[in-house]
Amino acid sequence: MKVLVVGRGGREHAIVKKFKRDGIKEVFCAPGNPGMVEAALVDFEETQVVELATWAKENAIDLTVVGPEAALMAGAVDAFEAQGLKAFGPKKAAAYIEGSKAFAKRLMEKYDIPTAAYGEFSNTQVEEALAFLDKQAMPIVIKADGLAAGKGVVICQTLEEAKATVNDMLVDASFGAASASVVIEEFLDGEEFSLMSFVAGDKFYPMPIARDYKRAYDNDEGLNTGGMGAHSPHPLITEADYQIALEQVVKPTVDAMIAEGNPFTGILYAGLIKTVDGPKVIEFNARFGDPETEVVLPLMETELSTALLDLLAGKAADITWRDEQTVGIVLAAKGYPESYAKGVPIRGLDALEDVDIYHMGTDLVDGEFVTNGGRVLFVVANGPDLATAREKVYEEIKKIDCDDLFYRSDIAQLAE
Repeated sequence: MKVLVVGRGGREHAIVKKFKRDGIKEVFCAPGNPGMVEAALVDFEETQVVELATWAKENAIDLTVVGPEAALMAGAVDAFEAQGLKAFGPKKAAAYIEGSKAFAKRLMEKYDIPTAAYGEFSNTQVEEALAFLDKQAMPIVIKADGLAAGKGVVICQTLEEAKATVNDMLVDASFGAASASVVIEEFLDGEEFSLMSFVAGDKFYPMPIARDYKRAYDNDEGLNTGGMGAHSPHPLITEADYQIALEQVVKPTVDAMIAEGNPFTGILYAGLIKTVDGPKVIEFNARFGDPETEVVLPLMETELSTALLDLLAGKAADITWRDEQTVGIVLAAKGYPESYAKGVPIRGLDALEDVDIYHMGTDLVDGEFVTNGGRVLFVVANGPDLATAREKVYEEIKKIDCDDLFYRSDIAQLAE
């Protein structure tokens, strides 16, 4: 069997590693990164979907997994299916559940899926947006409607900050086309968790819950990032919470997409928060989360290719999970998520033991790994409980020698 993974970061590295552990001999990644030593790299950008599909056809690829949202919104799955190829992910029309925050909010409102109250405004409705803010309680959340690489969300503590953020997004286009319209929604307080599910039409198979840490620094301080660490499961979320989320969020969303004429096949990611009124949706993603994938996939006992091919064939999938727990720490370039340097040498990776190292933003220069992104490495340990996994991963990352990396020291601390 030949499989192709589309993408270049830690999420895609986790998918590649899972395929290799399952015994798949030929694994390709486009474009990948030099740290993905388990895969043969293919020199296409993620959004070159027609060229990728043509290459996959010429090279007899049996299964493709599309990692990043940009590729899905570029119509990757549509392009592969047009070539008669099997690709796991939603078509472009279904990927709008992530590609447009407003689309997702309207869907949830129509089908009574629990989420925050909201308003939606375009860049021709700046005055209306500012007037809407005058009537809202603070803090409040302002989101760029389109894809903004995980950075288009601002939690505003004051009315002045909220109005400045609206102007930044709608008038100054701080996130480019992604902020041509915004969603303004009430701030929800509670414990956040991520629930990913394999979905094919009306069938869905939920994964273990994960917890992602978005803020750059300890104690949830600093700017929002693409994620600074994660663990699975999340002991502050009960089995009852899990079942409510499945019944009130996942199943109704799967059914809603069918009712809207855009059945969803792929990974449905529900970013949830446990409020006093029960779990509510913060956001949907149309693909594996990052960094949640890196702490969830190592727990999957079933061969990934078998599960995905069964789902694509309309068969019931038998997916089982290991009774273990995982903790992962992101090592990021100093200055991230704002400006940061590249090309700084990374040494000591060979010294790490009994952990998974996922390359998120590295390059290989003269045989030596160097930094080449904001989030650089993600190191994951497993154990019988979170405390054991946490102790192991923090001990191992001390062996990494790089002057330009930082990490949070409190991942999984409050969950023990």
